[in-house]
Amino acid sequence: MNLTSALNATVADRAEDARGKAPRTLAKEKDAQVVTEETHDFDLTQWASQGNLEAFEMLYTKYHRRAYSLCLRMTNSVAEAEDLTQEAFIQLFRKVGSFRGDSAFTTWFHRLTVNQVLMHFRKRSVKNEKTTEDGEMPEKIKKIDRNYKEQTPILNRMDLKKAVANLPPGYRSVFVLHDVEGFEHSEVARMLGISVGTSKSQLHKARLKLRGMLIR
Repeated sequence: MNLTSALNATVADRAEDARGKAPRTLAKEKDAQVVTEETHDFDLTQWASQGNLEAFEMLYTKYHRRAYSLCLRMTNSVAEAEDLTQEAFIQLFRKVGSFRGDSAFTTWFHRLTVNQVLMHFRKRSVKNEKTTEDGEMPEKIKKIDRNYKEQTPILNRMDLKKAVANLPPGYRSVFVLHDVEGFEHSEVARMLGISVGTSKSQLHKARLKLRGMLIR
């Protein structure tokens, strides 16, 4: 099922649920839903949950590229990234009403997208490498991604990108979320359903693997 078909089916279901509402109430709600680029994300999510496709389209316009970039970094496959981005937005449309505004929409949607990628990995029977619950990263080990780009030529940047793509899925997910996306370990742990210690351990091992691949 493509994105348009999935959204149309969901809209039809919601229309069926909404038949019990008073016509005046629905008309009043619709008149108040003026979508612009300045419309707050929370309002867009609430309106989209009521079947307002214009509100959903605005969310798609604002966050499609971000979702695609994340999927591409985690899968290293254009085809898979495109499919997973579509799946992420299908899930967004289905679950958008569950967004309560307790966190930023970007954080909530980022977690939803990550979950789609991880589910994809599980379906392919690609399991994250298991690590122990310890693994505090030594202070002497510095981050290699953020400063590395500024200190190395283009060829080495390409080598780094290829090396990241060759990391085991579990290591790559933590590395991308922490060192590329900038999330804290507590946030990474919540997104991936692991402990903070495991997040730190996998990041440490990911950096060691990257160094090993880059100095060959």
